[in-house]
Amino acid sequence: MNPSRRTVTILNVVALVAMMVAIYLAMVQAPSATNVDESIRPAQRIIYFHVPCAWISMLSFLVTFVASIVYLRSKHVKWDILARCSAELGIVFTIIAMVSGSIWAKPAWNTWWTWDPRLTTYTIVLLLYIAYFMLRGAIEEPERKARFAAVYGIFAFLSVPLTFMSIRWWNTIHPVILDTNKGFGLGPGMATAFMAGIFSFTILYVTLLANRLRVEWMVERVAALRERLLAA
Repeated sequence: MNPSRRTVTILNVVALVAMMVAIYLAMVQAPSATNVDESIRPAQRIIYFHVPCAWISMLSFLVTFVASIVYLRSKHVKWDILARCSAELGIVFTIIAMVSGSIWAKPAWNTWWTWDPRLTTYTIVLLLYIAYFMLRGAIEEPERKARFAAVYGIFAFLSVPLTFMSIRWWNTIHPVILDTNKGFGLGPGMATAFMAGIFSFTILYVTLLANRLRVEWMVERVAALRERLLAA
């Protein structure tokens, strides 16, 4: 699970093109929503970046969850590396989603933050995965660290579906995107930009993960080489 230099280069180019298209569609091509107040229509475009970031954060933690399970079965370090790298990206995208959501919340709800079910459970997700790295930092022995982190990563993921379903299980001011019955449906132009954002951010995640994995494997090789030199 060590992406080649060529693969990473191709992904970098594809991700750059995809993000440029997504930004153009979101900021230029997509029409403004007609079912929101005129004063907040410019801020409404944040949806094209906020929702994809939230989606990628959950995808990242899903990858950590799956990689953790596979690591416990195989004991191969590559799965531990994948779980760790994906969790790192998950935290980054979670923070971006929370910040962009706050920027939208100020004009829409007249507050930067409110402890509604979605935001509360999403905050719990962030704290759980920060604790994931605190756990890793507290254990020195590599195999024991990877084993404990894998078990923790599996149980921490339970907070992700809880967050996803929170706006469907409890009363919340957070909108359900693509739910026309609640007045937040997306028109044809908006839907195109929205789906382009989801696709582009998914490509961006894969690209960042590939770059991060390549760097991590270089670090592993350097560490192995150092051990060999010291042993000699």
